[in-house]
Amino acid sequence: MADQNDQLTRPHRIVVAGGGAGGLELVTKLGDTLGRSGRATVTLVERSRTHLWKPLLHAVAAGSLRRSQHELNYLAQAHWHNFIYRYGEVIGIDREAKELKLAEMLDEEGRQITPATSVPYDTLIMAIGSVTNDFGTPGAAQFAVPLETPEQASRFNRRIVNACLRANTQPEGPRPGQLHVAIIGAGATGTELAAELHHTVRDVVGYGMDRINPARDIHIVLIEAAPRILPALPERIADATMELLVALGVEVRINARVAEVRADGVVLSSGELIPSELVVWSAGVKAPDFLADFGGLEVNRINQLLVTPSLQTTRDPNIFAIGDCSSCPREGYPNPVPPRAQAAHQMATHIIRHIEPIMQRQPIPPFEYRDFGSLVSLGKYSAVGNVMGYAVGRSMFIEGMMARLMYRALYKMHEAALHGRSTVFWRALLNSIGSHRPTPSVKLH
Repeated sequence: MADQNDQLTRPHRIVVAGGGAGGLELVTKLGDTLGRSGRATVTLVERSRTHLWKPLLHAVAAGSLRRSQHELNYLAQAHWHNFIYRYGEVIGIDREAKELKLAEMLDEEGRQITPATSVPYDTLIMAIGSVTNDFGTPGAAQFAVPLETPEQASRFNRRIVNACLRANTQPEGPRPGQLHVAIIGAGATGTELAAELHHTVRDVVGYGMDRINPARDIHIVLIEAAPRILPALPERIADATMELLVALGVEVRINARVAEVRADGVVLSSGELIPSELVVWSAGVKAPDFLADFGGLEVNRINQLLVTPSLQTTRDPNIFAIGDCSSCPREGYPNPVPPRAQAAHQMATHIIRHIEPIMQRQPIPPFEYRDFGSLVSLGKYSAVGNVMGYAVGRSMFIEGMMARLMYRALYKMHEAALHGRSTVFWRALLNSIGSHRPTPSVKLH
């Protein structure tokens, strides 16, 4: 009874774990409304300091995009939009006490930044995204770089630049395979990275590395276990992308399963060695391992939280899950809602739209996912995709400049959700007319 009286006198406590596309849009909107009015306290729990739109990670890894120009600081966003930012990593939950458990956070020198603690909640939304699933492949964790975070993308970019510098200065010149890049997994991330790297690595070499012959020394291999690239997307998109990759000289290996990753290359299940000293793993995703034992909540084989059509976890209506860490049934389809950015955005919008009945413990309508199509950015070369034309009742294939513009528009829509349309408009206008000092076309450090 005392707890019920306390809930009536204090603001409702909404905690969102994870500041990806869905989570950050969610706390921003709720902070602007409930947080500003004082009707609720809105808290974001996130282990990173800054946010970067995940579809941009391949460009950071390739060096064609600078993180500093696109990162958003969580602490500043919280100040501007009336929510609380708690720096910490989720490690568990006490459902009875309604507390989210956070780990101690340390700096690079091992000194404590924040202690282990708990964050109380009335409504908890899990939006912690996904991590790379290497399926236990020997050597993958040691020799392959995943692309889950901006830090990992930057790490791979440094490896690319360092490899070029090393090859250009060593007495014997580039070794066979030294500047070969093997990308494991031909989904959207792997495919986009392959096209982007074809351009950026050649640009890096163009800045005075005259001992490297791009045609001879640089080689990109895209490895996919499925019968075609982009297996989750329509076949027409895959065919158009494949044609462009082949034209660029990217080697594409389909029906190829990786058995081991070594320092000198990738070993296929057939026993063939693909020489490569630079390996990216983008072949699969899963929810973080700690969710497998998260307060007794139901999970699937890849640790995703099982939710009802209303996005509430099956064993606790006070806990919601959205985005990649959620397994949401999709009526009329054998598979759940796919782990895509547009799904996370739509789920966040569903929570925002129905936050009042959620706070009052009333039923909310089921979430309905609408597939608006898929876009694949192939860097400076092109983009391809399909747009779901609901007005005409069919999917429309697009490519070239139109697809590139639509890809950029998706990012602008995400920015508008975080900053407002007018801010994004004026910022874009000022950037287009402002003067900039000369900079390299790619990141060189």
